[in-house]
Amino acid sequence: MGEVTVSGLRVVREIALTGSFTAAARLLGYSQPAISRQVAAMETATGSALFLREGRGVRLTPAGAVVMDHAGRILAGVEALHQDLSALDDRLSGRIKLGAFPAATAVLVPLAMARLRTEHPGLEVTLAEGPTPTLLRQLRARRLTLAVIGAGAGLPDYDLSGLGQEIVSAGGLCVAVPAGHRLANTDTVPVAELAGETWIAGSGTGGDPQFQAWPTLADPVVGHAVRGWPARLGLVAAGLGVCLVPEVAALSIPAGVTTVDVDDPAWLGRSTVAATPPDPDAETAAVVAALRHAGEEIRHRRRNPARPGT
Repeated sequence: MGEVTVSGLRVVREIALTGSFTAAARLLGYSQPAISRQVAAMETATGSALFLREGRGVRLTPAGAVVMDHAGRILAGVEALHQDLSALDDRLSGRIKLGAFPAATAVLVPLAMARLRTEHPGLEVTLAEGPTPTLLRQLRARRLTLAVIGAGAGLPDYDLSGLGQEIVSAGGLCVAVPAGHRLANTDTVPVAELAGETWIAGSGTGGDPQFQAWPTLADPVVGHAVRGWPARLGLVAAGLGVCLVPEVAALSIPAGVTTVDVDDPAWLGRSTVAATPPDPDAETAAVVAALRHAGEEIRHRRRNPARPGT
């Protein structure tokens, strides 16, 4: 095996998360040829092809999946190294105003804020919740330091020109079902299994798209449309239907409700993105790192409920 580099692992990880060389290049600030060279170098180093090209993107080969699995741990270790070294003389301080869409404030943002309080006690982080269009206006007006937004299929093509962007969680949508539901004890269900379900949908005028039924279902049955998450999940717990939940909020579901992932090749997926000024300072970068760790912890805890991540 040749030399596996940190930059190469980072490139592989972003391509796997986004499903696209182009999207990874944009998020990492690389040119398309530079991304291709990094992938070629990693394939030479590992002796295996890492990606298969498909009509709308790429997917991991078995070897690529192995590299991706190790990449997350290695990159987390490298980041932990940098943080430990920085902690020897941590001078990060000041006020950070973090804006986030409502579902992200349930688990993702609180986990990140708790981590920041421990690792960077000199940072004072305040939270503002709001719809994505409002958050982006406030970010451009410098009333926010950074904004946590959703991006991907089924969402508006928000104007992010001139802003920094980093995926902090690649977890998209899952489905909340009553604890006694026929699918409740299944980790992942084929999308066809959702046909005929009654959906509890979101309603409101907050500026963000409301969560309705699973996006690729034809003619879904919507039993109720309510504005708040407590009402939606309460209706699910009572056995009156199922609803969509972003993975970043999945750990906040109440007793009597569980979540399942959906296997749907026609669904292009979504990500949770931290939008920042084009040249974020060290304090902002620390918040982004904490958000990314929180996203990884959520995913770990969902897949390993008996052994919570730390």
